[in-house]
Amino acid sequence: MPEDAIARVVVQRALDIHREVGPGLLESVYEALLADLLREDGLVVERQKCIPIRFRGKRFDEGFRSDLLVNDRVLVELKSVGTLARVHRKQVLTYLRLANLRLGLLINFGGELLKGNIERLVNGFDEGAT
Repeated sequence: MPEDAIARVVVQRALDIHREVGPGLLESVYEALLADLLREDGLVVERQKCIPIRFRGKRFDEGFRSDLLVNDRVLVELKSVGTLARVHRKQVLTYLRLANLRLGLLINFGGELLKGNIERLVNGFDEGAT
């Protein structure tokens, strides 16, 4: 399944969850719910997957943990905060680069509405151009 198709399913399921349970829960709750719905849709979902990094020719298994990795192609970073900060976007872009992935979604369940709290981030594109 192409990355864009995966992303569409993730966004739709995130909207379903937010509509049904609303804001204010812990990030880990949204992570569990979203992973479950995506698996029901037939997608392969890994939660808290450790992504190793390479630095100066060495491999470090303690790189970072992705909230969700869907079909080994789309990284999903979840938040449950009042407002997304610029550093959240930078975090996802760094994760994408280190994991050698192209597409990431930053989803903030903390807002009253999910609209305006979902960002699609692409590795390899100039942030100022998007």
